Amino acid sequence: MTASEAPRTLCAAFQATAVRYPDEVALRTPDGSVAVSWRQYAQRVRAIAAGLANLGVGHGDTVALMLTNRPEFHLADTGALHAGATPFSIYNTLAPEQIAHLFGNAGNRVVICEEQFVARLREACRGSTVEHLVCVDGSPDGTISFAQLEAEPAAGFDFDASWRAVRPDDVLTIIYTSGTTGPPKGVELTHANMLAEIDSVRDICEVDHTDSLISYLPDAHVANRWGAHYTNLVAGVQIITLADIKQAVTVLPQVRPTFFGAVPQVWYKVKAAIEQALAAEPSRIKRALATWAIAVGRRKVRLESDGKPVPAALRAQHRIAERLVLRAVRAKLGLDRVRFAASGAASISEDALEFVLGLGIPCCEGWGMSELSSLATINPVDAIRIGTVGKALKGVELKVAEDGELLVRAPLVMKGYRNDPDRTAEAVDAGGWLHTGDIASIDAEGYVRIVDRKKELIINAAGKNMSPANIEGVIQVSCPLLGPVAVIGDDRPYLVALLTLDPDAAAAYAAKRGVAGTPMAELAADPELRAVVEAAVEQANQRLSRVEQIKNFAILPDVWEPGGEQLTPTMKLRRRPVVQRYAAEIEALYARP
Repeated sequence: MTASEAPRTLCAAFQATAVRYPDEVALRTPDGSVAVSWRQYAQRVRAIAAGLANLGVGHGDTVALMLTNRPEFHLADTGALHAGATPFSIYNTLAPEQIAHLFGNAGNRVVICEEQFVARLREACRGSTVEHLVCVDGSPDGTISFAQLEAEPAAGFDFDASWRAVRPDDVLTIIYTSGTTGPPKGVELTHANMLAEIDSVRDICEVDHTDSLISYLPDAHVANRWGAHYTNLVAGVQIITLADIKQAVTVLPQVRPTFFGAVPQVWYKVKAAIEQALAAEPSRIKRALATWAIAVGRRKVRLESDGKPVPAALRAQHRIAERLVLRAVRAKLGLDRVRFAASGAASISEDALEFVLGLGIPCCEGWGMSELSSLATINPVDAIRIGTVGKALKGVELKVAEDGELLVRAPLVMKGYRNDPDRTAEAVDAGGWLHTGDIASIDAEGYVRIVDRKKELIINAAGKNMSPANIEGVIQVSCPLLGPVAVIGDDRPYLVALLTLDPDAAAAYAAKRGVAGTPMAELAADPELRAVVEAAVEQANQRLSRVEQIKNFAILPDVWEPGGEQLTPTMKLRRRPVVQRYAAEIEALYARP
């Protein structure tokens, strides 16, 4: 396809893809019980667009989506686009008052949702602009069923004229930031923004209808919306929808995708699962062989990452390790077909990334943000540098300001924050540079290292700047028992940490000790478990500089869930609420010798 023939909107891209692959499966569930071909997809989009027009939705209007990861999300979103509207998703964990805030900003009159969210939405919509709730899996009183929406088109609706009227600079979607530092901002992304993003990423890794990936992250997050929705419309990649994010790792052997993206916590679980399986292996010979093979893989990728030659002897060992162990490990994980894997949303521990790469999984750490339509940098598959977020994508300009802040200028920079010109002007300067809020460095070869968020750096009592995210990653990867971690130390003489237990790992630990079903609060206070964690923290400290080391820690009885008080839906730490909620525990840690 030439530049002149390339689609200029996501609607045009969808239409071209549907014509190109009519009988291929576009969307499906993991077990295949639901499978939607491109021909069926196109037919239903036509019906949904006409049904939305019958509800008064037209060019420039907004439509809210509150759905789990399911085929209906894609149908509804793409249908709304073809009606000329701007569909946007909201996190399923939001409280009614938070939902009301977003609807007030977006001004939508229609919400497409699941029955499980109807009561919460009704509470949120009191006094709002919302007039219609469309339910995809039922028809509670006062709602419109999805079937009814599709069966009642607007009289005289011209479907082709509607989608052809959509322009490249029309707002494609609104991505509401997760609000780690204040009220969510509505990031407006245009069709042109997202097409630039997709084109830039495909420049380093081409995808087509023979590829597949799992949609399991929230569709309110820009990474999933780009990777698991818009890329589908443009390239025809098959989307496997998974409603329960907790099954993301366990479902892999069933679906064996060619692409897989994850937040660091998922990769930590992969590493922990393999290490636990090794520890439980009864055969000393098999255990020793697997341990040796993984170590060989790690040595090889570390040398490659550092730009050093791999000795012939190590290459020979790696061929043996690959044949005897590593290939089988990837197959057991369900990652044997993966051509491209990614880690993002937060920095990943170098140790964990080295482990994953050593298995032969091409995991490329990248960096981006909602305001950049998703990724702006990523490691090339054939030139991964551990500890960096890679190089700028095609068409992306980078520079570091005097204070260390990373600035970006590119066609994928957002249109602006919805109804907020002041904060838009603060974020994007007159020269078109987006001020990202991340502190970074760029080396001579263009590889970017992210230090941390500008507002999240810890500055201790001695004036030393430290990245809490990096320290937290080192601690987490040192102990498979741990869930999210919060490091504290601003204006303090040293660092302390609040640790949580991973529910699955804690349950396995309890079962192994013969005390299955023990409440989390009792496990958190268990002296033997604390001794295991203490040893792991000490091990992590050996990999940190003296000033970064953890002097005291508390194991909390709480589980921090995505979208809760302590974590955003994409598992970023809400530092201010954590410090406020656990003020007494923090003071107790500093009171200890």
